[in-house]
Amino acid sequence: MTDMVHGAASARPGEAIVPEWWRTVDRWSLAAIVALFLIGLLLGQAASPPLALRNGLDPFHYVTRQAAFGVLALFLMVVVSMMAPDRLRRWAVVAFFASFVALALLPVFGTDFGKGAVRWYSLRVVSVQPSEFLKPSFAVFAGWLMAASYDVKGPPGTAISFVFALALTTILALQPDFGQAGLIIACWALMYFAAGAPVPLLGGVGAGVVAVGWFAYHNSEHVARRIDGFLSSEVDPRTQIGYATNAIQEGGYLGVGIGNGSVKWTLPDAHTDFIIAVAAEEFGLILCVLILGLYMTIVVRSLLRLVRERDPFVRLAGTGLAVLLGMQAMINVGVAVRLLPAKGMTLPLISYGGSSLIAAGLGLGVLLALTRRRPQHDLDDILGPAR
Repeated sequence: MTDMVHGAASARPGEAIVPEWWRTVDRWSLAAIVALFLIGLLLGQAASPPLALRNGLDPFHYVTRQAAFGVLALFLMVVVSMMAPDRLRRWAVVAFFASFVALALLPVFGTDFGKGAVRWYSLRVVSVQPSEFLKPSFAVFAGWLMAASYDVKGPPGTAISFVFALALTTILALQPDFGQAGLIIACWALMYFAAGAPVPLLGGVGAGVVAVGWFAYHNSEHVARRIDGFLSSEVDPRTQIGYATNAIQEGGYLGVGIGNGSVKWTLPDAHTDFIIAVAAEEFGLILCVLILGLYMTIVVRSLLRLVRERDPFVRLAGTGLAVLLGMQAMINVGVAVRLLPAKGMTLPLISYGGSSLIAAGLGLGVLLALTRRRPQHDLDDILGPAR
C-alpha cells in the first residue's frame, strides 16, 4: 500500500522481469483499467441481449465475445507494459505505418456495414477498424519525431509529425469520420504544447481547425445535419440523442435497476457508442461518476508521473497516450449528454468492439510501460521515494 500511495521503487539491477514490473508499474492506474473492463462486462450484460435477440443469437453472445476480446486485451497490455521504451518505440513505428496503409486502402477493400462510413475490414468472423490501432501508434510515432527535434542536428521532427497528422485527419474526414480526425489533431496539438510550442502557433492551428469545420458545415450535408441537431433548442425524441437524453433523465441518482431499463431496446448503438446511457438509466448517476473518476485516475496519475520524466520521448509519447484516453472518454460521454455534436466514438474499455478493446489494451500497455518508475539520476532516486 505504501508503494501505491508514494510510487513504486525504481528497478533494481538483475531483478527478474515480473517482480521488477510489479515494483515499478503504477498499480492505481492498473487497478482502474481492470475496473473499467469489469464495468464494461456488467454494462454489456445489460445492453447487448436485445441486439443478440434481434439477430437470432444467444442472449449473451456479445458479452461472451467482449469477455474474450477483453482477456486478450488485458494480456497484451501486461506484456507490452513490461517492454523497454526503445523497443516500444520501434514496434509502435511499425504499427503506425501498417495502420496508415490499412487506413488509406479502406476505400478499396473496406466496408461500411450499412452505416454510411467505410471504416472497417470485414474478415468474416471478425472485423477490424484500422483507426483504433492508428491512434495509440500515432501518439508514440509523433512523440518520437518531436523528441528527435530536440537534438542539435536532429530532423525537423515536429514539422514532419504535423504533416502526418494532417494526412491522417484528411483521410479520416473523407470516410467520413470527423470524430477520429478531430481526436488525432487535438492529440498532436496537446503533445506539441507539452513540447513547448509557441502559443500563437497553436492558435493558428486552432483557427485552421475552425475554418475547416466551417467549410465542412457548408459543404457536407452529413456535418450540417449533426451540427444543426446539436444546436437545436429541442431534441427529437426519435433520434439516438433523444433516446439517450431520456434514459439519462429517467435514471436519476440510483437508476431504475438492473435489467429494468428501456433504452437498450430502442437505441441501436446502446452497446457501443451510447453505452453510458444504459449505465445512467439502469445504475444511475453514481456509476457514471465512478466511470469518469476511473478515467480521471488513469490520466492524472499518468501525467503526474510523466512530469518528472527527463526522457523527452517518454514524456511526449506518454502525454499523447494519456490525453487520447481522456479525450475519447470525454467525447463519448459529451455526445450522450448533448454537450457535443453526435459522432461515432466508443467508450474505451467499456463499449463493445474487438478492435476498440484490443487497441485500448495495447495503448494502455504502452502508457503503463512509459509511466513505470525508472531512475532519473536525481537525488530522489538516490535516496528513494519519500515514505
